[in-house]
Amino acid sequence: MFPFSETNLKETIVSMAVAGAIIGAAFGGWMNDKFGRKKSIMSADVVFLCGAIIMASAPNPWIIIVGRLFIGLGVGMASMTAPLYISEASPARIRGALVSTNGLLITGGQFLSYLINLAFTKKSCFSLRLDWCFFFGLTMSLFQAPGTWRWMLGVAGIPPIIQFVLMWFLPESPRWLYRQIYPTDEVEKEMKALQSSIEDEKQSEDATGCGMFSKLRNAWRNKVVRRGLYAGITVQVAQQFVGINTVMYYSPVIVQLAGYASNRTALALSLITAGLNSLGTIISMLFVDRCGRRRFMIVSMFGIITCLVVLAAMFFQASVHSPPVSIMESNHFGVNSTCSNFRNTPNPTSWDCMTCLKASSGCGFCANGANIVSPSISNNQYNPGACLAMDDITRGSCRAEHRSWYTKGCPSKFGIFAILLLALYIISYAPGMGTVPWIVNSEIYPLKYRGLGGGVAAVANWTSNLIVSQTFLTLTETLGTAGTFLLFAGFSVVGLVAIFFLVPETKGLQFEEVEKMLDKGYRPDLCCNTKPDA
Repeated sequence: MFPFSETNLKETIVSMAVAGAIIGAAFGGWMNDKFGRKKSIMSADVVFLCGAIIMASAPNPWIIIVGRLFIGLGVGMASMTAPLYISEASPARIRGALVSTNGLLITGGQFLSYLINLAFTKKSCFSLRLDWCFFFGLTMSLFQAPGTWRWMLGVAGIPPIIQFVLMWFLPESPRWLYRQIYPTDEVEKEMKALQSSIEDEKQSEDATGCGMFSKLRNAWRNKVVRRGLYAGITVQVAQQFVGINTVMYYSPVIVQLAGYASNRTALALSLITAGLNSLGTIISMLFVDRCGRRRFMIVSMFGIITCLVVLAAMFFQASVHSPPVSIMESNHFGVNSTCSNFRNTPNPTSWDCMTCLKASSGCGFCANGANIVSPSISNNQYNPGACLAMDDITRGSCRAEHRSWYTKGCPSKFGIFAILLLALYIISYAPGMGTVPWIVNSEIYPLKYRGLGGGVAAVANWTSNLIVSQTFLTLTETLGTAGTFLLFAGFSVVGLVAIFFLVPETKGLQFEEVEKMLDKGYRPDLCCNTKPDA
């Protein structure tokens, strides 16, 4: 029925929202400068609501893809607008913490979405394959569960309605809020700096024009903006190529790759992952204005690289120590139930669980259970198991004997350590690379180019997100889970080097001070700070 394989279809469903976000971010940058922050956010709410309605009423998976595209458009527009809006309404001394609040609400929303999905899918999804159920009911089996998946998707339309209504009560520009936001002794200085910046902006627009492409061309010619874009794009691309969204999008699959076959266990551990992401964002809120943006990101990258390398080693060990496949165990379920690849192989004794799962998407591993053929062999999932055809009847027969059914990963004694490392990875990522790139991009561009610069960097972010999410499952099938995480570790090393040399420290600086620093130039030092060029 579908022209794509199961893997490609799942990747497309996930990635379509990211593709929409690329377009939304690009359009949002122009819209921010043309119509203002408030109208941009409200427009994103409308688009997002339309996407939720389309998905909830979809008659088949392809309409869900269209709805995901609309969702992505709204996300892309809002992803770079909200940090700008918050940043412009914040005093420099706490600007990082307030922009981090935006990240906290995002990660908190992810955590809440896991709870909502768990509630909606408790009765229907646990009887199905977890990876399909997690990705919004792509199988026809799920579409046969009336109402459940539609509520799951439709509830996403509630937050944009709330935000749209609340935005009516906020000003188009935060300038009039200065007397409420800043202490009396700071008002005059801030107002003078703001007035000077606006006058320079108007003079520049009168001389060069304010069209989108004209502005983009002039921005690239501007040394200050160009250096800002180097930093802004670097941190946004690095944020994605550390592989974080593979963990967030595919966490139930990764949990299964670590050796946990239970759908309930996978969903529960995914919930913990989202909760740790929120916890890390709170840490960023508390310390980013005290410790600095640059230092937070560099420390975060060191933690990420360490976790990815050790994770790769763990998954490699899990694959090496995979339980063997037994001919007797496989034949126990009937010759016709045995995976055809295993049945036709000339050397079946060399097969193990990972060989079985990699042989074909139609093969599943039934772990050792109450052994009928050889009762003397104890019931142990690490003992030889069966390589079977992956269909509902065979899966049901396996589970009827109280065995575990594996389709992504294999029984592993290293599974618990892999999960702990995933948790450490999230804790390393969230306070630094999770929130700081958005803070940097909200404060590193001159006022005239802030919307445009933030939009360009957001496009880079979502494009990188698309590449990673669209290829993750394919990479795990081609390179293996260990190889995939090791590849992300390599990307992270490149990102760390780029951040060290290209990203200045903006902690506690007024926007105009950041602009002067970029104009003069800066050089890094080994203490994670930056110094102006002499």
